[in-house]
Amino acid sequence: MTAWVVAARRSPVGTAGHAFAEVEAARLAAPVLRAVADEARTVTGLAPDEVVLGNCMGPGGDVARVAALAAGLDVPALTVDRQCASGLAAVVSAVAQVRAGSPLVLAGGVESASTAPWRSWPPAPGREPVRYERAPFAPAEVGDPDMGEANDRLAARAGVSRERQDAYAAESHRRAHASREAGRFDAEVVPVAGVARDERPRAGMSAARLARLRPAFRTAEEGGTVTAGNSCGVNDGAAVVAVVGERPGVPALRVLGSATVACDPNDPGRGLVPATRRVLERTGRSLDEVDVVELNEAFAGQVLACCDELGLDPARVCPEGGALGLGHPWGASGALLVVRLHAQLVRSGHGGLGLAAIAAGGGQGVALLVEAT
Repeated sequence: MTAWVVAARRSPVGTAGHAFAEVEAARLAAPVLRAVADEARTVTGLAPDEVVLGNCMGPGGDVARVAALAAGLDVPALTVDRQCASGLAAVVSAVAQVRAGSPLVLAGGVESASTAPWRSWPPAPGREPVRYERAPFAPAEVGDPDMGEANDRLAARAGVSRERQDAYAAESHRRAHASREAGRFDAEVVPVAGVARDERPRAGMSAARLARLRPAFRTAEEGGTVTAGNSCGVNDGAAVVAVVGERPGVPALRVLGSATVACDPNDPGRGLVPATRRVLERTGRSLDEVDVVELNEAFAGQVLACCDELGLDPARVCPEGGALGLGHPWGASGALLVVRLHAQLVRSGHGGLGLAAIAAGGGQGVALLVEAT
């Protein structure tokens, strides 16, 4: 049994502290779940069996179940955390469920960086609680670098220059802004809390302008090249797809295969490389056959290093703009890649093969290969 993506929608992507500053994760996901459930029922006649959502920084308490109930869907729900790959991991989980017999599963992810709770290590004798900004990705003795520093070092080892990074980031901004202004995102976006447009894309983000920014994670003297400008933002957003187990009577994405891998936690940005290679090997395809490549652009240097290792022309990545220009709502970003593939291959009528791949903290990667049918 195979699986098909029959509907795919997302919220606008907001900048943390701005458009969705007071919209908690479940309330951000609920309108998108409702819209995808309604569209899926229209084209298949089916109601969802379950909801699976990725989330990294929410309040706990099974965000997916809360979001499902807020959307008027009284079905079982599961929240998964594979860090930045959580949204794509949720889609992979939904594919497995429909292959096991579930008629329809809604899957995706949500992140509200704006409302993420503060967390603290508990007090010790003579010590107050100690706030931390993220949970560990790996044991300290194995190596648990922050993503910015790790990907700065990855870019350096791969020989990716600061100039290439700034040029790539500027192009991602240009593509995302042009796509938004041309209305290419309109059909996939579900308005939430009165917001109907992505907040991050800006005109005039040139490589020359980005070149003025200082390195953010290692100093220039240390060889640092990753800046706030050639890194993704901190964002809020949700993305959801409907996965069915029987061939639909409408154009859809057929899931050809997926791969989830582990890699060195000290080099987490590389995770999408072995994941991409594995899914291509499993499906007997090559990158040359893929029509649309959607890689999560966490850092320009990281994406360029991965492209170089894969022998992939970076100009082929995220044709309508990626996370550098659009935003990276952590738990939702992997699912957002699938929404973008559905828009470019199915909704546009273009057809062809699509690849979604994303790396995650702790040294993991997830990839999904689909075909428009």
